[in-house]
Amino acid sequence: MMTLLYQSTRDANNTVTASQAILQGLATDGGLFTPTSYPQVDLDFDKLQNASYQEVAKLVLSAFLDDFTEEELDYCINHAYDSKFDDVAIAPLVKLDGQYNLELFHGNTIAFKDMALSILPYFMTTAAKKHGLENKIVILTATSGDTGKAAMAGFADVPGTEIIVFYPKDGVSKVQELQMTTQTGANTHVVAIDGNFDDAQTNVKVMFNDQALREKLAANNLQFSSANSMNIGRLVPQIVYYVYAYAQLVKTGEIEAGEKVNFTVPTGNFGNILAAFYAKQIGLPVGKLICASNENNVLTDFFKTRVYDKKRGFKVTTSPSMDILVSSNLERLIFHLLGNDAGKTKELMDSLSTSGQYELTGFDTEILDLFAAAYATEAETATEIKRVYDADNYIEDPHTAVASAVFKKYQAETGDEAPTVIASTASPYKFPVVAVEAVTGKAGLSDFEALAALQTLSGVAVPPAVDGLETAPVRHKTVVAADEMQKAVETYLGL
Repeated sequence: MMTLLYQSTRDANNTVTASQAILQGLATDGGLFTPTSYPQVDLDFDKLQNASYQEVAKLVLSAFLDDFTEEELDYCINHAYDSKFDDVAIAPLVKLDGQYNLELFHGNTIAFKDMALSILPYFMTTAAKKHGLENKIVILTATSGDTGKAAMAGFADVPGTEIIVFYPKDGVSKVQELQMTTQTGANTHVVAIDGNFDDAQTNVKVMFNDQALREKLAANNLQFSSANSMNIGRLVPQIVYYVYAYAQLVKTGEIEAGEKVNFTVPTGNFGNILAAFYAKQIGLPVGKLICASNENNVLTDFFKTRVYDKKRGFKVTTSPSMDILVSSNLERLIFHLLGNDAGKTKELMDSLSTSGQYELTGFDTEILDLFAAAYATEAETATEIKRVYDADNYIEDPHTAVASAVFKKYQAETGDEAPTVIASTASPYKFPVVAVEAVTGKAGLSDFEALAALQTLSGVAVPPAVDGLETAPVRHKTVVAADEMQKAVETYLGL
């Protein structure tokens, strides 16, 4: 069998194996490593309905990461999906009124990023050993709130690694900020920037593509890699839970094997919904992929007009992980829409960085037709949290509520009655003020007053991820201007 290759979205000659793609993170030409063909996966739901999460993971990961041995994958999977998840199902599926919520927040940091970031450090150290890599791996990551904490929790004190996380100073919730700034681990570094997530992400990409900096790192036995969903090692594990969710629907008799299911995904950087697209490519019976945005609705406009235009006001919302105007992973979908044409993809991405927009032409309509898109306003998001609570005595976090509200809009517009799974990407305990205010109308609570109120309302115990945050010592206090990010990195690494 041929090994599955990953190609840069911007250079057809830049191809690597899965383990090489994981180690590099981002292609040196600025592109993203992307599969140009899809593996054959036997999705037999008569069998899979009784499979554990770990068994589904083995099936999917061995297909996409085929230069890892069976023993290596077993090691990675068994160390990632263990008792650090507070539910043996790992990603339980909850039936609500008219929808199914796939709870992706039962890991260490109570957000969906744990699903992939609990396994990425094992992929990375295994890949480093496989390639006889002597360099220390420096994980360089921009976060809109969740990736940073989940990545640090995964990489804290992992030998042979350093991790540096940048986040927008005023663009995350108090709980998210404290989760990051109280992080322990001698190799963890957190920096707030005066700017938004797009500023942080853009400057991280610039550092990855800086030849002089790359040489400086190499001279000091260091190399960059990424824990963002730009890294294929982040994206592939996310395919697993869509297959697993479908298997659970079959198991509970909600659907027949082969019946199509829609997925609604709250979308910022486009990685999570792209993983659902890849699940369809390997045979998952997907009807529609519903892309849900908040008021930073650049993706909604793109799917409606075929024009991606980031030249608009940046809004700080109650769903901060989606406060993004440059959705990095959309580049992978553009590449597929253009028939895997790296030259054309590079032209569009260059246009985005020089003029702030591009227009998609000559694309694969079949792929684009898979997607529907809409957005929810701040008011609609709050209303949805309340509606779901009143209907089901269940509290959604604001990101999940955006998806939930968009799904209801989609259903009203199309009349599509297909069973629909909502990707529930965070615990309400990450955004307690927003959740409590939406349900009770009580304003002015502090995060920690809201945590107590949320426990009373939901009947769900305060998770360990936030319990005690208020009194935990703040270890990371650095704040820099966006254009000082590289200087901060060089200082941490002693360059």
